[in-house]
Amino acid sequence: MLNPYASYLGERDPLTVIQATAGELAKLATTPGRTPSPGKWDIRQILCHLADCEIAFAFRLRQAAAEDRHVIQPFNQDLWAGAYGAYEAAAALDVFRTLRQWNLKFIAAQPAAVFAKEVTHPERGTMTFRTIVETMAGHDLNHLGQVAALAN
Repeated sequence: MLNPYASYLGERDPLTVIQATAGELAKLATTPGRTPSPGKWDIRQILCHLADCEIAFAFRLRQAAAEDRHVIQPFNQDLWAGAYGAYEAAAALDVFRTLRQWNLKFIAAQPAAVFAKEVTHPERGTMTFRTIVETMAGHDLNHLGQVAALAN
């Protein structure tokens, strides 16, 4: 599957989704929230994960736009999560919000032809720049749902 989060996105516009995510997170993440099920992340950890992923998406977007047939480097989110105890929720949200704004400006600056440029994900196959943006949106919606469930 090219975008493992496609079911979360459905027919929604991915740009509208990614533009709204930071604001939605800010509304939801005002308290530590409920304790998650064993083995699941709490709100702070989800925010840290989103900040980490935004770093990865920033690089992927830029490499996809700059190179022909770029090969995406996957990462192990669980290994990256080992450092999450060092971060506060507010700082993670700030990092996410700032990087997302930077990425939105980058995406908006791309000519239409870039959205069709192909990249390869070793685990998912060949996709386009647009698929990366769609993946960002679906990933956002997945984690927004988790944060909402923990916040209520």
